[in-house]
Amino acid sequence: MKIIHFIPSIDRTSGGIGSYMQLLAKELGKLCELYIVTANTEHQLQIENAKILYIPCKISQYSSMKKEWNRILDDIKPDLVHVNCCWVPCCALVQKWAQKKGYKVILTPHGMLEPWIIKRNYWTKKIPALLLYQKTAIKSANCIHATAESEEQNILKLGYNNKIEVIANGIDTENIKIKDNWRRNKNILFLSRIHVKKGIEFLLEAVSSLKSQLEGYTITIAGEGEQTYVSSLKSKTIELGLDKMVNFCGGVYGGKKWELYRKADVFVLPTYSENFGIVVAESLASGTPVITTKGTPWEELNIYKCGWWIEVGPQTTKEALIKFLALSEDQLKEMGCNGRKLTETKYSNKAIALEIMNLYKTLRWK
Repeated sequence: MKIIHFIPSIDRTSGGIGSYMQLLAKELGKLCELYIVTANTEHQLQIENAKILYIPCKISQYSSMKKEWNRILDDIKPDLVHVNCCWVPCCALVQKWAQKKGYKVILTPHGMLEPWIIKRNYWTKKIPALLLYQKTAIKSANCIHATAESEEQNILKLGYNNKIEVIANGIDTENIKIKDNWRRNKNILFLSRIHVKKGIEFLLEAVSSLKSQLEGYTITIAGEGEQTYVSSLKSKTIELGLDKMVNFCGGVYGGKKWELYRKADVFVLPTYSENFGIVVAESLASGTPVITTKGTPWEELNIYKCGWWIEVGPQTTKEALIKFLALSEDQLKEMGCNGRKLTETKYSNKAIALEIMNLYKTLRWK
C-alpha cells in the first residue's frame, strides 16, 4: 500500500507529535510505501523508512500549498491519506483537497480535541476555527484515530463523528536501555515541550513546599518552549526560592535525553491534558517511575505499580512526591522493572505499526 501522512511539522520543537511520527515511521515504513508531507523547517527530526516531501503550509501560501499537495496526490496516487493535528488550517485544507479527489482520510487529533485544549482561547481561536474549517474536517473524516479510550470518549462527546478507532502510540523499546541501578541520584525530571498545559508550575509549587525533604535534590526541567513562558517559569523559581535547585537545561535529544531518563529517580509530568504522553512511556521503558495526572490516560501506573496517577494540581503532586521519597531503592527498582515490562508488553512500536496497518487495510476496502 501507498500511504501519505500529512503533519504540519516534524521539527524537533514539535514535541510529542514529531516524536510520534518519527517512531511510527520506523516500523510502519517497513509495512507500506510511506510518504510524509510536511513543512520544511530548520531542525527536522531524522525519519527512517519514509520519503519526506515538503509543501508550503502557511495560509498565506494557499495557492502554492494547494498546487503542490495536488501534484503529490496525482504523482503518488496513495491508497489512503493520514492527517495529523487539528486547529491548523493546512490540516483541514489538505484533508478537503484529498477527499475532493476521492481519497479516504484518517484524522489523528493528537489530543487537540481534549476539553482542556478546546476551552483554551475558546472564543478568540477555537470558535472561529470550528466555524471556518475544523468542525467540517472532523465530521468528514473517514476515520478518527484516538490514542486512548479517554480520548475516544471526549471526541464522541463533541457529537461530530463516531467513526473512531483507538490505537495507542508506540515506542522503540528494543533500542531503549533500562537503567542498571536504582540508587538515588537525587534528581527529579520533567522532560517535555515547555508549555502552559504541562502544569510545570504545579511541580515547582510542590517542590517549594517540600524543600527540607528534598534537600540536595536537583529538579531538571528539560525541553524547549516560547521564551516568554520559559522566562516566567525561571522567575517563579526565584520567587519560590528554588533557583539553586531547579536546572533549566533546554531541549535534549538523542543519547543525552535517554541519559536524563536513566539518571532521574522519578519523572514528573503534572499536565492538564495529554492524549497519550509519549514521555511517560519513554521514562517507564528506561526503568524510571512516573508521576503524572488524570489529564493523561495512564491509569496503568497505578494498576501495574510503576508510578502514581493523580489529580491535576500542586497538592496532589506534593503527596505523590512524599510517597516517592518514602520508597526504598529496592522498591524503586521493582517499580522501574514493572514499568519496563508494561511498555514491552503493550507499547512496542512494531505491534502498534501492525495495528495501524490493519486499520489502513480495513478502511481501504470498506
